[in-house]
Amino acid sequence: VNNNMVTIEVLTGSNFKKWKEDIEFAMEMADVDLSLVTDKPGDLTVMSTDDEKLVHAAWMKSNRICLLSMRRSILDHLKSGLLTDCTAKELMTAISERYHVSSNADIGSLLQVLFNMKYDGNGGVRDYVIRMVGYQSKLKALKVDLPDTCIMHQALNTLPPEFSIIKTNYNSQDESWSINDLISRVVAE
Repeated sequence: VNNNMVTIEVLTGSNFKKWKEDIEFAMEMADVDLSLVTDKPGDLTVMSTDDEKLVHAAWMKSNRICLLSMRRSILDHLKSGLLTDCTAKELMTAISERYHVSSNADIGSLLQVLFNMKYDGNGGVRDYVIRMVGYQSKLKALKVDLPDTCIMHQALNTLPPEFSIIKTNYNSQDESWSINDLISRVVAE
């Protein structure tokens, strides 16, 4: 699916989280995500109401489009062993189980990136600090709560020497700055 706003990245194995987000977003934007979020409705009977028939038809269409979109966005060699006669929700569950990354691995990767960041002069300092806050937020979602003071010190310690005045100002005060205080000071520098 590609319509200027929606692109589904091809599943390579290592990008499962992004692929899943892309699929869910694309199907939601196309208003065909019903089969990803609900179970298959019961079979229609002669007693089925018009509403039940409409829901059934919408679900079946959603399932076809979701399955097609999912299968078309997976590398061929990764498709082997995946369910073939299933619903979109079942296929997503099977793929999720295959590419499940433990939260411990995510935590380790995020901490490694965060604590190995160095400001290299490319892009603004504001963006650099905001990227650090982004990693802090991702870690918080994984129940690793790093206080703002930790991010403050990490940001200050990884700025190049031309920001030494800001470091000295911060270290000579008894009060702590917020992340926003730091951003406004480094942008003004």
